[in-house]
Amino acid sequence: MRTKITVAVTGLNNTDNPGPGIPVIRSLKESDFFEVRVIGLAYENLEPGIYMKDLVDKTYQIPYPTAGTEALISRLEYVNSVENIQVLIPNFDAELYSFMKSAEKLDEMGIKTWLPTLEQFEERHKVNLSDFGKKYDVKVPESKAIFSAGEIYSLTPEFKYPFLVKGKFYDAYLAYNPEQVKMHFDKIISKWGGPVIIQQFVHGTEVNVIALGDGRGTTVGAVPMRKQYITDKGKAWGGITLDDKRMLALTHKIINATKWKGGMELELIKTHNNELYLIEINPRIPAWVYLAVGAGQNLPEALVKLALGYEVTPFDKYDVGKMFIRYSWDMITDIQTFERLSTFGEL
Repeated sequence: MRTKITVAVTGLNNTDNPGPGIPVIRSLKESDFFEVRVIGLAYENLEPGIYMKDLVDKTYQIPYPTAGTEALISRLEYVNSVENIQVLIPNFDAELYSFMKSAEKLDEMGIKTWLPTLEQFEERHKVNLSDFGKKYDVKVPESKAIFSAGEIYSLTPEFKYPFLVKGKFYDAYLAYNPEQVKMHFDKIISKWGGPVIIQQFVHGTEVNVIALGDGRGTTVGAVPMRKQYITDKGKAWGGITLDDKRMLALTHKIINATKWKGGMELELIKTHNNELYLIEINPRIPAWVYLAVGAGQNLPEALVKLALGYEVTPFDKYDVGKMFIRYSWDMITDIQTFERLSTFGEL
């Protein structure tokens, strides 16, 4: 008999720039160990996951991270008083700081999380990635944080065009001249604020690894993938699992050295000389997590087990050559449903 639990999940925006929430929920619903009741936590009324009643049992609106941790905790206290949440899985970079900072308070409420420490979160940040590479002996492209448009014209000869212009949370654009850098800089600043990260472009193939760390240096699971189709937002719309021991070895090395706790995604460039450069560490489960489940590693289920204190045996294999292909479809609802969420903040 499966154990009944209630899990709250954010990231229900399953659009052309999908959040990880829906694939995380699909993974949990397919658990052989848990029978999961899912509470969706939404920021906007039109996040598609809100209306997927076969996956999300009930949805509550929560305040944006900019509202601060007190507003978040106050809302979650109410939600928890109704739903008795056992585990909470945040899925957005921009919200992680609030949840990590509130982990102790959540624990007092009986809500478990399995998140990186604040130190782990900060040292893998894009702004600090060069220092991260030096500390842990990992190849990382040269990068620099800039805070004003005036710094753009002094980037060369330190950086050679083309290079990447990145936001502190999301977005990355390739620039071939100062004018393009300025255009991307303005766009990122208006959306995410500063600083903006300049990163030297490395020629090669982009590959990714999804992984889960137990907080003590052990890799509970890891699956490498190559994107087969990429949208104009740079998001994978199709991918295939790889048999790449060097990618796995690098993942184990990073998790062992950092004692990483929680889900992560390594974004890597494999050069023509077969070298691996780390270009980003996303400190949470990525949106393509369901590929790992399809390949034999249900990492969301394992994360929930870790959060609840169960012993978890690390996965030792996965299926190579498994593919995922995203698709979209029209979901029909009615205006009364939308109005209930808008009026009462829950559905």
